[in-house]
Amino acid sequence: MSHGHEPDVAQYFGRLAALTSVGDLDDAAVTAAKMSVLDTIGVALAATSAEPAVATVIELVLADGGRPEAAVWGSGRRVPAAGAAFANGAMAHGLDFDDQTPWGQHASSSVVPAALAVADRRGAISGAELVTAVAVGQDIFARLRCHVGWRKDWNTSSVLGVYAGAAAAARILGLSPERCEHALGIASQQSSGVMEVVAGTGSNLRSTYAGFSARGAVTAALLAERGLTGVAEVFEGPLGVFACYFGGRYDREAMLADLGTDFRGGRTLYKVWPAVGTSHSHIHAVVELMREHDLTVEDIAELRLAVGDYHRVMCTPLAERRAPKTLVDAKFSLPFLVALAAVHGTVEVVHFTQTGLHDPRVRAVAQKVVAVDDALLDWHLELPPGRVEVTTTDGRVLSRVGLAFPGSQERPVTWPELAEKFRRCAAFASRPPAEADIEQAIDVAQNLDTAPDATVLSRLLG
Repeated sequence: MSHGHEPDVAQYFGRLAALTSVGDLDDAAVTAAKMSVLDTIGVALAATSAEPAVATVIELVLADGGRPEAAVWGSGRRVPAAGAAFANGAMAHGLDFDDQTPWGQHASSSVVPAALAVADRRGAISGAELVTAVAVGQDIFARLRCHVGWRKDWNTSSVLGVYAGAAAAARILGLSPERCEHALGIASQQSSGVMEVVAGTGSNLRSTYAGFSARGAVTAALLAERGLTGVAEVFEGPLGVFACYFGGRYDREAMLADLGTDFRGGRTLYKVWPAVGTSHSHIHAVVELMREHDLTVEDIAELRLAVGDYHRVMCTPLAERRAPKTLVDAKFSLPFLVALAAVHGTVEVVHFTQTGLHDPRVRAVAQKVVAVDDALLDWHLELPPGRVEVTTTDGRVLSRVGLAFPGSQERPVTWPELAEKFRRCAAFASRPPAEADIEQAIDVAQNLDTAPDATVLSRLLG
């Protein structure tokens, strides 16, 4: 799509990052930014003990050491800002418990670690500045996500997350509009990730991918601060991001509509279950079927899942998905996740241990799961809700659609619910913060837009 002689969208995003103030944000954007800061740190802390893969990243970052600029959450250590963003970003997506947009994909696990690492490096940053930076990053991510010709071979979360994180980090550094634009251009050199990393089995790399985009975001912003320049048409040039990643298919007008007045991060959704977001409607349907009909797992003869194109990925190959070998694979296995829901009536972090992975009750139910293709459930922008059908041992056929699941747009997570999630996650950390520090962090986050120093969160939870 040609944009004639208009400036590249990077220039508009650069101005947004540099010139937005907290007073420009609507209430929903402010609330989402505050909730995302607390939620991202919380799920990262839980990952320090619940996801072994992130320990590899943390060990590398701590072993490399360097100038003590920014906190590695939960470690009691400080390292250079880019390293902290790498470790914290890996932790933030480690459990697949981080927030998401209504259209899927994850902004905050790139944005929040990048913004807080740079805030720590810079020193005292007001809560209003952090809220503004996170809201801008979430807005840019949503605008890019919704208005490009989505290709499901790229990992959109990391490909686009580095730009959202770079904008947030550049804002924390107080860069000019031009320098913020350069940060976006520099970030293009670290925009990457293929979906085989997400969909393939047997690896734990998937759990760490947000660390790479968060680190790239910090590096881009710091280089822009020092004078490195980007290119004038990084997004819309004939060889730019939109041409390279999305075949030149994007809606420029929609991408820039109401820029600076409609902050789309306000639609952010928060998870109640630590599993890939595209499984939650199926999980909910199973939980409700079991509850409504007072079923036990012994009553299940067959569990049929209606699946679209993306659901099908989580069911293929079926034998491996029924019996995942790694904790990372378990969180992306639809048969295993609905089996967990049938056995426990929920899905919790504590279920993703080696013991939980090999729970014979869960594995037995997973063996009864069958996936049935339904093209009406294919993912285009918003993923249609999943549908579940249970055939019981006494011959009944019971079905339910997973509408209005907890954490959805129809049933959003409230502040008290998010605070309780944070308490559980923080208590699950390998080095749990003191209870008083947990409660203070919740209070700081809830009032972050008026807090004099946002880096108190790193001191409480680092």
